[in-house]
Amino acid sequence: MDLTSIKQRFGIIGNSPELNYALSVAVRVAPTDLTVLITGESGVGKEIFSKIIHNISARKHNPFIAVNCGAIPEGTIDSELFGHEKGSFTGATDARKGYFEHVQGGTIFLDEIGEMPLGTQARLLRVLETGEFIRVGSSKVMKTDVRVVAATNVDLMSLIKRGKFREDLYYRLSTVPIKVSPLRERREDIYLLFRKFAIDFAEKHRSPAIQLDEAAQQLLTTYDWPGNIRELKNIAEQISALASDKLVTGAELKHFLPTQHRSGLPAVLQDGKGKGEGNDFSERELLYKLFFDMKKDLNDLKKFIFDVVGNQQTDFSNVKPPKSHIDETMLAHLNDYDTDDDTPAARNIVIDQPPAYARHAAVAEETSLSLADKEKEMIQSALKKHKGRRKDAALDLGISERTLYRKIKEYKIVE
Repeated sequence: MDLTSIKQRFGIIGNSPELNYALSVAVRVAPTDLTVLITGESGVGKEIFSKIIHNISARKHNPFIAVNCGAIPEGTIDSELFGHEKGSFTGATDARKGYFEHVQGGTIFLDEIGEMPLGTQARLLRVLETGEFIRVGSSKVMKTDVRVVAATNVDLMSLIKRGKFREDLYYRLSTVPIKVSPLRERREDIYLLFRKFAIDFAEKHRSPAIQLDEAAQQLLTTYDWPGNIRELKNIAEQISALASDKLVTGAELKHFLPTQHRSGLPAVLQDGKGKGEGNDFSERELLYKLFFDMKKDLNDLKKFIFDVVGNQQTDFSNVKPPKSHIDETMLAHLNDYDTDDDTPAARNIVIDQPPAYARHAAVAEETSLSLADKEKEMIQSALKKHKGRRKDAALDLGISERTLYRKIKEYKIVE
């Protein structure tokens, strides 16, 4: 069966190589009974692949059921899948068949398999390996002939590393993996899908189908679509219902696209300059000023500490620390810049030479002051004052005798 007839039969729109490859894998594996694991982000249409596999297989005349593992409470999922006996738990007034009995000879689609509890994973592994299961509250082993197709939108390997998913089950499920690419990786399909949803909406509500001008088409295809096909369909229906004109412009379309996910849209340029061209020099100036003001603050702080230590001052009630040189207005402007900018211009900024005022500020050399030298000098003075009595010297310095002994060894002070 060729891909064109498959697309027409199941209403699949798109011609991207990624989509065609995923469909070709589904068509080739369908006649077998191999377990299939479908991976892809939420909204890419993983369930339709499970239906394709079932409907062109030898099981097509037998039942098909889709089960969302994440929507079933942990306490009842075993009963839902494998059934239970009467009285096996509170509320079990009658015996009940599970899905693996109901779809005997057919296909069961386990969506969001990563949400399945570990205990249920062990039961499922036994079904896949031996075709056997036991109802909740029973000891009788039952047989089933069911093909399992699973799907997930999370990285199962990461769940395995965290102990949330069984590694043996993962390799048993992924006998044949099928990856369904997100819309941002097959942008050539976006406009085709949009037209399909717009026409469907128009036929349903008996109204003319909306159209997009060239600017709107560009916006549509450059948007990242984090919700994939589901989000695209919602946007198409919104525009069909709310657009003021049947020819939608780029400016009007922009109002329908969520602002928090517009990272893929073209950058809006101002005065012919993009970010990183006209603004990078002013940002560099602000950074230089910030660095040199911080340097001045550090020098003032060092001088302040040495003055206090040198005078052996103990009363700090009237001591005022040095005032910062950093301009708060300058900091506010600097915070306006996007530090995550990854444009080529931003990546290629080279700070080769500081601005003029920064070069002049660097001319004045700071006095070389060492806290270690000052500390050594104070210890020597205290020992001399107390004629080598370490206990009295330590008390005078405000440190323990053990600390004083360590400092004497560290600075190699001769008593």
